[in-house]
Amino acid sequence: MVEALETNGLLQILLLTLMAGLAMPVGAALASVESIRPRWLETEVRHSVIAFGGGALLAAVALVLVPEGIHNLSLPALVACFAAGGITFMGLDMWLSANDTPASQLVAMLSDFVPEAMALGATFSASSEGGVLLAGIIALQNLPEGFNSYREVARATHYRARTLVGGFALMALLGPVAGATGYFLLSDAPQIVSGIMLFAAGGILYIIFQDIAPQARLRKHWAPSLGALAGFLLGVVGKVLV
Repeated sequence: MVEALETNGLLQILLLTLMAGLAMPVGAALASVESIRPRWLETEVRHSVIAFGGGALLAAVALVLVPEGIHNLSLPALVACFAAGGITFMGLDMWLSANDTPASQLVAMLSDFVPEAMALGATFSASSEGGVLLAGIIALQNLPEGFNSYREVARATHYRARTLVGGFALMALLGPVAGATGYFLLSDAPQIVSGIMLFAAGGILYIIFQDIAPQARLRKHWAPSLGALAGFLLGVVGKVLV
């Protein structure tokens, strides 16, 4: 009976994290539509989606990764994990820039998705209802992030749209892997989960202010700023529901 319950719980985790991850290729597929007419609307939409994704990432940091991460760590440990994330992502950003490979939004998306899926797996047995809601919130975050990441990668490479969307679909498999890892290995290691979440939070916060926020600004247009508010509000609603 216990084994059946554990198997059922694991299956739910795998399905929920896969569903959340599949929002990335859906966002990428929407972004593969080459242009929206008129031209000003294409520009407005693109910058608004970038801002929305930045707001959603900021909400993930402020409402999920940091609040959950600080529960199980001492002050020196949480400072070390958060600072290490920022410094590590700065080094990665410098390496990508030196190799002319812009992928900051892709890195931010995966840095948000993987630890949240891991946390979902680690805590699912304690609150299956909360896990379902968290999966839905992750999916809503991944949709604009998939859109932005596709546009970023498409500008920097010559891959066909179908190839890129297929690559994003493969990335969705990281969700079940992370969820299963959290379920099997980290359920009894809350300090490790907290450290991973704070590390990711530091890195994401660096990327938001280094790369995403500057791209979102559009002179004499105000919709992108409202997009950032909407993205953060999404996180607030998700936090209240969870």
